[in-house]
Amino acid sequence: MKKKIIIPILAVGILITTAGFRNDFFEIAKQIEIFTTLFKELNMNYVDENTPATLMDKAIKGMLADLDPYTVYWNEQEVEDARIKNSGTYTGIGASVRTMNDKIIISEPFKDYPADKAGLKAGDEIIKVGDIQLSDFEDDAGELLKGAAGSSVELTFKRQGKTQTTTLVREKVDVDAVPYSKLIHGDIGYIVLTKFNRKTTIQTKAALLDLKSQGAKKIILDLRGNPGGLLNEAISIVNLFVPKGEVITTTKSVIEKYNKTYRTRIDPVDTEIPLVVLVNGRSASASEIVSGGLQDLDRAVIIGARSFGKGLVQRPKKLTYGTQLKITISRYYTPSGRCIQALDYWNRDENGDPIRLDPKEYNKFKTKGGRTVYDGGGILPDIELETSKFSPITTALLKDNAIFDYATHYYYNKPMSDWKSFQFSDSDFQDFVAFLGKNNFDYETETEKEFEKALRRAEDDQLDDEIKSSYNALIASIDRAKAKDLLDKKAEIKSLLSDEILKRFFYRQGLYDYQVERNPEILEAVSVLQDEKKYQRILK
Repeated sequence: MKKKIIIPILAVGILITTAGFRNDFFEIAKQIEIFTTLFKELNMNYVDENTPATLMDKAIKGMLADLDPYTVYWNEQEVEDARIKNSGTYTGIGASVRTMNDKIIISEPFKDYPADKAGLKAGDEIIKVGDIQLSDFEDDAGELLKGAAGSSVELTFKRQGKTQTTTLVREKVDVDAVPYSKLIHGDIGYIVLTKFNRKTTIQTKAALLDLKSQGAKKIILDLRGNPGGLLNEAISIVNLFVPKGEVITTTKSVIEKYNKTYRTRIDPVDTEIPLVVLVNGRSASASEIVSGGLQDLDRAVIIGARSFGKGLVQRPKKLTYGTQLKITISRYYTPSGRCIQALDYWNRDENGDPIRLDPKEYNKFKTKGGRTVYDGGGILPDIELETSKFSPITTALLKDNAIFDYATHYYYNKPMSDWKSFQFSDSDFQDFVAFLGKNNFDYETETEKEFEKALRRAEDDQLDDEIKSSYNALIASIDRAKAKDLLDKKAEIKSLLSDEILKRFFYRQGLYDYQVERNPEILEAVSVLQDEKKYQRILK
């Protein structure tokens, strides 16, 4: 009897599954056919000239726009850029740049690389590459800086209102995952880890072993500002400090093949050495896998500010003609079961914005030793510090390049020859505030953006005359609140200003040299590591 019952049920199941598959296949084919015929008619009949590639690029971006921001289409050049980013080596001018309208801004020249050798400084505005005026160039101007190793290019740039020229020779540029490591305070090894590329584990392990050979008995791993990268490298970094066979993260998806458990696979370097990890609001993705894993296993004390909160995993999928789709395939979970994703892109509010989980709704989890930790919004440090935070006003200043531009102003007006004498004083901060006013920096808060939308809607409804005075009074109140917020968040703003200024004078090497002696987060890490009872008390 059982066989007679089971066989029909299985048959029905197969029929349902097959029917469901056929329905999905038909729906996909139908939609593709509709789009193909639309695209054809549009290109053949639209009143003005248009470019098929541009139309398709916009169509693809529009289709992906309502998903999460990490699911993106890469053209051939972007695929190559991603490969270079993960490899840690590329050929170019040796500087990070920012493309703006009809110019390229040098953000940071790397010491002893082509841009630096050619005399370029942070804040320089490149307006001409070779014979090409950037104001006349419609494509990505950054592509003009690329070229074969040994090739030269003449650059015309503006600095402090004056136009100058220089010639640089492109060369191979190595992007170190670990740009700095040093033995500090006698027996503490300090390691800066800035990215998760294919060099990450090799360089971090080498730095760790070197510091131990110098006498390091405790370690600080600095992940502040690290945006993440390769998942396997994150697992390997945790593996340096925890035994073989530990679960570091699991990934979960509606697609079965993406449900995986990632464990440490090799023998560690040191499972006992006291460890502190530094994070902030710009520590994301792989950085959160490392800090979250070490926290959940009670293997490290986490210090700084709540991390970014990116708990999504992406994988590139090859398309035709050398293009790719980088697609979110799963969510990742820390050893305790936490998903630290901060924004819910699949359930949005009435404005279409992703929902941020209210802290009151965070769920409790337990670490391996029984400590309470929470999900929902990044990795919350065991010790939080004000100087490591990124408040909305600080984020607005960074987004509008106010801190960057003031550092340029400072560099050309306040000479400095020794970082040991540097201190960004309260009078310097007042000068920064005055600089904002003088240069009409109008950093816009999210609140202002929403009110401005409401005013535009009121204009459409012909109600603006009735509410204009109230709106102006409201904006005036917001301006006063912003001015107060500048002072309230002085500690974190001063910290970012100090970092940007020091890079101008002494490159990153000088910045790190300064930080190991003066930075509040590093000093707090040193204090915890030097107090064994406090260190153990936090972990228990």
